[in-house]
Amino acid sequence: MKKTYGLIGFPLTHSFSKKYFTEKFQKENITDAEYNLYSLSSIHQLPDLLKDNHEILGLNVTIPYKESVIPFLNELDATAKAVGAVNCIKIEWKNDKTPWLKGYNTDVFGFRQSIKPFLEKRHERAIILGTGGAAKAAAYVLKEIGLDCYFVTRFKNNQKSQISNSFAYADLNEYIFNAFKLIVNTTPVGMFPNVKDAPAIPYNLLTPSHLLYDMVYNPAETEFMKRGKEKGAETINGISMLHQQAEEAWRIWNK
Repeated sequence: MKKTYGLIGFPLTHSFSKKYFTEKFQKENITDAEYNLYSLSSIHQLPDLLKDNHEILGLNVTIPYKESVIPFLNELDATAKAVGAVNCIKIEWKNDKTPWLKGYNTDVFGFRQSIKPFLEKRHERAIILGTGGAAKAAAYVLKEIGLDCYFVTRFKNNQKSQISNSFAYADLNEYIFNAFKLIVNTTPVGMFPNVKDAPAIPYNLLTPSHLLYDMVYNPAETEFMKRGKEKGAETINGISMLHQQAEEAWRIWNK
C-alpha cells in the first residue's frame, strides 16, 4: 500500500498541489507515495475521511478550513498555535486504527522565503487584503520582520470589523496608500476561473514605489497584478510560496 498524502478544502478546482507532488514523486523517483485531492463540503467530514483511509499520513489544508480544522487536531506546533491557522497536518496512526493529528503552518515558511528578497526600507507598513488563515500567516511573518500590518476587510458592522488594526475597503484612500507601500492579497479574488475579478482597492492610487504580493498562483498574472503593473508597481504571485510551503510540508511529513 502506498503512503498517501493529500489536500482538503472546498472547492479544489484551483489547486496545483496534486500536479506539484505527482511531478515531484516522478522527478525524484519516489515510487511508494501518492497525492490525492479530498474535496470536503464540511470540515466535519474529516474524521470519516480518516476512518476510511488509514494510509493517509499527511494532509495540506486550503480554503476555507485553515482555521476551522483546528478543533479536529490533537496537537499544534508552536508556529501554528501563534498564527491561529493550520495548512499542514501530520498523521500518525496508533495501533493502525487511531489517528494522531498534529497541525503546522507551512504558509509562514513559504511566505517568508518568497517575500524577503523583495522587501526594502520603504516597506515599513503593509495592508493585508483578507482576514482568514492565509492573512494571519502573512501578518505573523511581516510583524516578525518588523513591519506594521493592517487588515482590510469587506465587513464593517459585524464581528470581523472588530479586528484591531483594520480598514474597510471603503476606507482606503490616498493617505493610506502613501503610508502603506506593501499590499498583500490573501483572498481568492481573481483566482481561476474568475480571472477578471480583482480586489476592490483604488488602483489609481498605486505608484512605482508600491509592492503588490498576490497569494493567488492561478493565473500566474492576476488582474490585481496587471492593474498594479499599469501603475508601475512591482508585483509577485504566489507560485514561489506554493513551492516553498509544499517542500516544507514534505519535510514535516517525513521527519
